[in-house]
Amino acid sequence: MRRRVGLPVVGISAGDPSGVGPEVLAKALASPKVRRALVPLVFGDASLAKALGAVEAWGPSSPRPSSAAFFAVSHLAKRDRRPGHPTRAGGWAQLDYAREAISAARRWLVDALCTAPVSKEAITRAGVRFLGHTELLATSFGCRTLMLMAGPRLKVALATNHLPLAEVSGALSVAHLAEQLLLLSHGLSALVGRKPRIAVCALNPHAGEGGLLGREELTIISPAIRKARRRGVDCRGPFSADGLFALAGEGRFPYDAALAMFHDQGLVAAKALDFRLTVNVTLGLPLPRTSPDHGVAYDIAGKGRADWASMEQALLMAAKLAHRWPS
Repeated sequence: MRRRVGLPVVGISAGDPSGVGPEVLAKALASPKVRRALVPLVFGDASLAKALGAVEAWGPSSPRPSSAAFFAVSHLAKRDRRPGHPTRAGGWAQLDYAREAISAARRWLVDALCTAPVSKEAITRAGVRFLGHTELLATSFGCRTLMLMAGPRLKVALATNHLPLAEVSGALSVAHLAEQLLLLSHGLSALVGRKPRIAVCALNPHAGEGGLLGREELTIISPAIRKARRRGVDCRGPFSADGLFALAGEGRFPYDAALAMFHDQGLVAAKALDFRLTVNVTLGLPLPRTSPDHGVAYDIAGKGRADWASMEQALLMAAKLAHRWPS
């Protein structure tokens, strides 16, 4: 694991300029706990600089910052950053923030990444088909990634991310699931400090009822578990998700994390249990990336009602993981 000396530098993309990202970021960065934990390098619109307070200006040719710094990636007109009113220019800008933060990470100018919420729809309407940060990071770093939602009571990773439900079964394979279990075991060790115990969800109701309600458990998931176990992963299953996640709700979850087969199977449980404190962590990258587990929330943007607890937790998690990320 990578051990760092001093405060880690965290590259932070400000997210959708018309969403809650800029406001929850400004509030989280004002937290004494966050200020003591990291050196922020923020990528966003020039209008955000005032809200961030005293920060030094930074640019693509600047060296690694030693104190709070800000890169004004865009200079949007006021109409393109109105809370709750996304525009094409704002869609482009939020993607540019993420790309610039990733560029700094690829040059090792930051030790971790933290991304404020973006709108996939706004970015796509601007002309770029965008499935999410996890997919962008996988392409940018040329590696396999795994989305982990890490909360106090439940940590759950996703075998498939932003995929229509009708396509989930066809996207599962023995080799793919076995590799994901290896990736989850390796990456999760940075969070739990030891070899983790992993529960694997079934795809079908009641774990397929021996093939009566579906055969993926027999032909894909169980063989993948056996393959991963032969490679040293401590994993069990497949378990029916309703009963498995009920244990977490009762505080009796005997595993360090679960691997869910599709997006809502895992995220409904994670958000129902730990919405304010859950952090999205991308495993498989050469450095940690975190994000709050909420979206752009156009309906409350700019109204002073956005809860910044998840953003604070995401920043603190990024700093924590930067010190012990598996190499």
